[in-house]
Amino acid sequence: MKPPPFEYHAPRDLGAALQTLAEVRGKVLAGGQSLIPMLNMRLAAPEHLVDINRVAGLGGVERTEAGVRVGALTRHSELERAGVHPLLTKALKLVAHPVIRNRGTVVGSLVHADPAAELPAVLAVLDGSVRIARWEGSSPVERDVPAREFFVGPMESAVQPGELAVSAYFPSLGPRTGAAFEEVTRRHGDYALAGVCAVVTVNEDAHVTAARVACIGVGPVPVVVDVTDAGGQSAAHELDGDVAQLVQDRIEPEDDIHASASYRRHLVGVLTKRALRNAAREAETGGA
Repeated sequence: MKPPPFEYHAPRDLGAALQTLAEVRGKVLAGGQSLIPMLNMRLAAPEHLVDINRVAGLGGVERTEAGVRVGALTRHSELERAGVHPLLTKALKLVAHPVIRNRGTVVGSLVHADPAAELPAVLAVLDGSVRIARWEGSSPVERDVPAREFFVGPMESAVQPGELAVSAYFPSLGPRTGAAFEEVTRRHGDYALAGVCAVVTVNEDAHVTAARVACIGVGPVPVVVDVTDAGGQSAAHELDGDVAQLVQDRIEPEDDIHASASYRRHLVGVLTKRALRNAAREAETGGA
């Protein structure tokens, strides 16, 4: 399979990249692990391809006490090895295969907005954000879009034509906070039939004071549910089926060739309880 013809652009700085995108409204090439297969299968046919791999300043991982900022050219494997955020590290180990993670980019995965992908759920459950830049007048202009507004629909993000996602921000886990990511796949490395990531905070008596989950593969965007009240300030080990039912009521699974909607709904119930209990157990031992 060969891609349709396109004009190739390779800007060397952010200003040039944004000006190019403003002029040609082409597709952005970073890791290419989603875009290249789509081109080869003729699911995408842009007239212009803007390769940002030579743009200085778009890589790297910046960690502060408040959170982690990840540049647009940061590869999955780079962030996984950095180990700067417990939930990110857990999720990255589930992304595809090592050869894909060596090339694929974290921000690219967010922009691709696949509802079955792990990283959008992590950004959503942490209430993170994506920084987007565009060329306006004679200089770049940036805006930060919160996760709850960034994922618009399946394979659709808030990045508009002429814009470039330059970084993503993942808030840190607080004290006595644990995290977990659980999913079921047909084969290791496949997209999940369903998945749940959870963040749980407990007090000194091991009672839950905050709990949130984000589900993948069961809706057009990551489904985030705050289950703090449903837990009833219970002890961490007492998170039960009532919480799982609340999450199951919020999802919108569909039938496809891989699994039925009812099976996906069942999986979410099982995975919700497992993720919450694993996250609570981690929180009890000190958390992040």
